Amino acid sequence: MEINAKIEQRIIVKFLVKSGKTNNEIRQMLSAVYGEGTLSRSTLFEWIGRFREGREDVLDDERRGRPRTARQPAVVAKIESKMNEDRRRTIREVAGSVGVSRESVRRILHDELGMNKVSPHLVPRVLTLEQKETRVRVCEEWLQADAEEDIFSRVITGDESWIFEYDLVKKRADMVWLSPDEPRPKKARMSKSNVKVMLTLFFDSKGILLLDWVPKGETVTGLSYIETLKRLRERIRKKRPTLFQDYDWFLHHDNAPAHRSFVVQRFLTKNAVSVLEHPAYSPDLAPSDFFAFDRLKDHIRGVRFESVEEIKLTAARVLKEIPESDWKKCYESWKKRMHRCIAAGGEYFEGDKCYDSEI
Repeated sequence: MEINAKIEQRIIVKFLVKSGKTNNEIRQMLSAVYGEGTLSRSTLFEWIGRFREGREDVLDDERRGRPRTARQPAVVAKIESKMNEDRRRTIREVAGSVGVSRESVRRILHDELGMNKVSPHLVPRVLTLEQKETRVRVCEEWLQADAEEDIFSRVITGDESWIFEYDLVKKRADMVWLSPDEPRPKKARMSKSNVKVMLTLFFDSKGILLLDWVPKGETVTGLSYIETLKRLRERIRKKRPTLFQDYDWFLHHDNAPAHRSFVVQRFLTKNAVSVLEHPAYSPDLAPSDFFAFDRLKDHIRGVRFESVEEIKLTAARVLKEIPESDWKKCYESWKKRMHRCIAAGGEYFEGDKCYDSEI
């Protein structure tokens, strides 16, 4: 029975008591209207007795038992202090040390303090103070340069990544909705395949400029990367002729050894290519990682390919189907990520909503 229906009947009982009706008359009248939803005999007679004694309130009395002190400011502050001392504390531990019920602690954590228990986010490494400061400095310099010269419209970024013949589906992607009487789905334990091929991708805010594959059995070295950059310059000449003729573009890549090698630096200097600094251990600030490769792998993850050639054809198709508007959004997201990095003091920020308001 809904609470509102109970209160409604109590109001009627109160009126009938004041009208001089007997207990049985009141019960018969309620039964005629509410049927099976009528208050039980004992409950009805209890409320009739209260109203005859002069009670006016139709609401329930406060329940007896543990005093309602759990949500007092002092208790909330004590629980918050306990959690700040050690964020791994369990609700049972906090309840025992503060002296309130586990349910009260849970409600205070969720409702009063807005806290939820989450797993740590995996990051490339624990950053040093110097590395955090570098991340902040680089982001500030990029954003300042973009405000003055709109450099992001002229940045060409790229990287390499392994594409597997079979890549594992993320655990969350395998989650399904079940009824209580249904068995859980079963899945065999699997691992990434040993068959893989390395993809090289370069793009700007308008779309793909170079999609290339590293030959089987070879690795990316300074000399091979120069050949890739030569092909990239040729693509820029054909697809972005204005940028190429005016030397009005910037190259962005990460700090992989091949990218930083002496022969590559000499090649870039000789061809007047301006390179934008990328902070170390920062895939969250590399569009290739947080957008292009992530989108590609989400699409093909869990698919078992028959051959390396099929991997290449599928990957190329998926990337080329990305509309120009999405590449543009990627660059807008890149700038937002820089703002969040600054707000986080250079720390990794993915999954942290507390830095969104700083954008």
